Amino acid sequence: MFTRLLKSDTAQRSASRLLGAYLAFALRSTRWTIEGAEELAPFIAGGPVVVAFWHECLPLIPAMWTHARRQNPGRRATMLVSRHRDGRLIGAALERFYISTVHGSSARADRASRDKGGVPSLRALLAVLAAGDVVALTPDGPRGPRRAAAGGAAQLAALSGAPILPVAACCTLRTHLPTWDRTVLPLPFGRGILVCLPPIHVPRDGQDEATAALNAALTEAADRAGLPRP
Repeated sequence: MFTRLLKSDTAQRSASRLLGAYLAFALRSTRWTIEGAEELAPFIAGGPVVVAFWHECLPLIPAMWTHARRQNPGRRATMLVSRHRDGRLIGAALERFYISTVHGSSARADRASRDKGGVPSLRALLAVLAAGDVVALTPDGPRGPRRAAAGGAAQLAALSGAPILPVAACCTLRTHLPTWDRTVLPLPFGRGILVCLPPIHVPRDGQDEATAALNAALTEAADRAGLPRP
């Protein structure tokens, strides 16, 4: 009975509210610096962009979006999250930061023609980019392997013409969850860093090369941010 209660919609809504409130407090009390602010600035101003980061950084990314919205309150973002229960919980928590969600996976996006479940999410993300807004996704999510980029981000960029902005984040006060990717959970009152590397532009026929370049860029960004290597 207790397990069924935890899976109920009421319990999920309560958990997402608690998670959102905790993240808002922890991220707000962290002193952030930005490395690569010149790479981030054009995308705060406007235009479509695919923001990519390793799955372990996901709880920290709302700090970047909070910064972006201070500069441009009308900017809109949509994040790709998984369809399972954890993804729904994360998606609901992100609403606190004015981030919409689409349910799917970056692994499915590059084989959408063979996976009917991937087609609606791919179309939804392409519509977001066509409107000039931001798509955020984790190329190694939702189940890994850790720090191995699937091709979905490159495919999305190639189809839409939007560049990919490689991003990483870390903070001095944190804990790592016992998950496949060692997700970073920020603790309050630390110092944080957001790292943005130069955007990757993907030609229609260059998805494989772009995926390899994205993998290297995200690893470099993670190293610069101070995330521990696998």
